[in-house]
Amino acid sequence: MRRKPMRSVLSATLTAVLATAVVTAPAAAGNGAGDGRVVRTDKGLVAGTVAEGYRTFGAIPFAAPPVGANRWRDPQPAAAWRGVRDATVPSPKCAQLPQLGQPGSQTEDCLYLNVTAPTGPARPRPVMVWVHGGGFTAGAASDYDARRLATRTGAVVVTVNYRLGVFGFFGLPGLAGSGAFGLADQQAALRWVQRNARAFGGDAGNVTVFGESAGGLSVCALLASPRAAGLFDKAIIQSGPCGLTTPGGQPGVFSTLWRERAAVEQTGAQAAAGLGCADVACLRALPVTALLGVHTAFGTPAHGTAVLPVDPVVAQRTGRMHHVPTLVGSTHDEATLFAALLFPQPIPTAAYRQALAGLYAAEDVDRVLARYPADGNGDVRDELARLMTDQSWACTVADARRELGRHQRVSGYEFADAGVPLLFPDLPPFPGGYRAYHASELLMLFDFPGVVLTPAQRAVSDYMITAWGRFARTGEPGWRAAVQSLAPGAIGPTDFARDHRCGFWAQL
Repeated sequence: MRRKPMRSVLSATLTAVLATAVVTAPAAAGNGAGDGRVVRTDKGLVAGTVAEGYRTFGAIPFAAPPVGANRWRDPQPAAAWRGVRDATVPSPKCAQLPQLGQPGSQTEDCLYLNVTAPTGPARPRPVMVWVHGGGFTAGAASDYDARRLATRTGAVVVTVNYRLGVFGFFGLPGLAGSGAFGLADQQAALRWVQRNARAFGGDAGNVTVFGESAGGLSVCALLASPRAAGLFDKAIIQSGPCGLTTPGGQPGVFSTLWRERAAVEQTGAQAAAGLGCADVACLRALPVTALLGVHTAFGTPAHGTAVLPVDPVVAQRTGRMHHVPTLVGSTHDEATLFAALLFPQPIPTAAYRQALAGLYAAEDVDRVLARYPADGNGDVRDELARLMTDQSWACTVADARRELGRHQRVSGYEFADAGVPLLFPDLPPFPGGYRAYHASELLMLFDFPGVVLTPAQRAVSDYMITAWGRFARTGEPGWRAAVQSLAPGAIGPTDFARDHRCGFWAQL
């Protein structure tokens, strides 16, 4: 059976995973009305929603709309407004294609954020800034219900949008900021937090940035970016290690998800020609729908830019990162999700060697087979998922903990609940089940419509939320182990590197 090049298929799979009104009513003076519903930001008043134990504010602009001349331009300051801005609805989704059961969007005006703050005595609270995942081409701040996270931790939680795909990571020779507009958006949101955290009860001097998948990779970029200095004090990388690798197009070649600026600009020039444009002015005149046709070609941020001068892998290895307390973790079975999408049909045991030959150099196939033998269930997709988990995800997470740990305090976790509910709808059957798949730990930290946890899973969720909140306050999650396993009835230390055969992959 002939397959598409592995890198292009896996990159597409990773991306699959991975305007408001102004009300002119009068408002109380100061930071807001007596019940906390109205808050004064640096650009004007916003009116949110007050409920028992928390307040929510949605669709607050942290930058000017990135449309017209601002398309493919670093984020510009948001305009001030008069009166009271309606902040009772969440931020819109940035322009993207429908993926994994989620609807698409054609909204280019999307640089907004949401704030969830506990009620109670006004005191400086830790601030947790969430950067969503979605392969740098999908996702939205509004997908994450942070009410339980905020109320149980006592932290102010901010979820942010950033431009995606062709709008956030497009490049073209001569275009300032090529390949890193989405990363610049994230930093603009963090600067908004520095200016406005206090108005919502937060402490701008105690900010934790955290994210999963592309959000975790974004945290890597923030750690490596000189421009992010002073914007955060702690970091949590969830299933997005800096050195995450994917097959590179030929057997035995694996590459990271960062690209040189020149390579992104070359892709951009090819895309522009295909769209019938010879310059950026022509491209800026195109409708969103036309650009979405090349959206997924731009799911890799560029380094060699003002925002990201150095490849984060190199920055991590050489210590050229912001030295802040960092929590780095992953799920036990990251790649089951990707293997199911890469290989939608069962792969018989007799075809196992052929499948491995598409990934590894000929001299390594037998060694991989010896370490990952077929389990006899007649479908080797679960074996492929296990080795992909170990090589591409788990061992790069172990590398991140080791390399970052040379310069800063680093803690580790692994989410290992084999019975966690599925977050993504309509996934096909997978041999052995999806287990602790990529993104499954998100169900422990945020609430999602239709997802119900068992009492044992809720206990793990409470444990994790408490740990994340403690880390945001103190830089320590609350365990002594190098890596803490998180699963119902099995919270405790784990020999992570041994379980994922990292010694073998280091030799290979």
